[in-house]
Amino acid sequence: MTELEAIRARHSVRQYLNKPLKPDELATLRAEVDACNRESGLHLQLVTNEPKAFEGGMARYGKFNGVQNYFALVGKAGPDLQERVGYWGERLVLAAQAMGLNTCWVALTFSKVKSAYTLDSGEKLAAVIALGHGVTQGVPHKSKPMEELAKADGPMPDWFRAGMEAVLLAPTAVNQQKFLFTLAGDGSVSAQAGHAFYAKMDLGIAKYHFEVGAGKENFQWV
Repeated sequence: MTELEAIRARHSVRQYLNKPLKPDELATLRAEVDACNRESGLHLQLVTNEPKAFEGGMARYGKFNGVQNYFALVGKAGPDLQERVGYWGERLVLAAQAMGLNTCWVALTFSKVKSAYTLDSGEKLAAVIALGHGVTQGVPHKSKPMEELAKADGPMPDWFRAGMEAVLLAPTAVNQQKFLFTLAGDGSVSAQAGHAFYAKMDLGIAKYHFEVGAGKENFQWV
């Protein structure tokens, strides 16, 4: 499964089977976490066989059940942390989807189990991503029209439209889609987050989707 195929197939899943991750799945996921950390400078971590984070009242409010594994999205505290963990966390989400696993981004409706992950000096846990074998494959989310999320100085080229089609499939907090992608006349692209809860994390996720759909060789970020 390619990343674009994973984008199209992946939906948020909150209910998980009591089915442990296989040794080969764990090895592949850990290798991907290590690769993301090397490239990003973040401290992303795979937490396994740890149900406590999703046993409390907040998890029940979020309608989670059976979550035993998750990615802990950790990095140096700073104004860009949310966007960075959104971008690199979505790479992990798509890698998991390509393996036949299911995921869900979780920012609030979980309990922090501090013994389950490591925080180095100056680091913080920004969010987690539930991970495992879903009871179902989830359902597609509703999306705003592309015209509300993108603007261009002239007609949209095919690569830009393909990038935005991938953006429309990006998960966002409470499905808010608070961002705008702009194509300049010189072919460069800018992306800004709106004023909303976790909008910067959503922007990082959406930018990763845009790169997959548009092809990084076709444009430059500004």
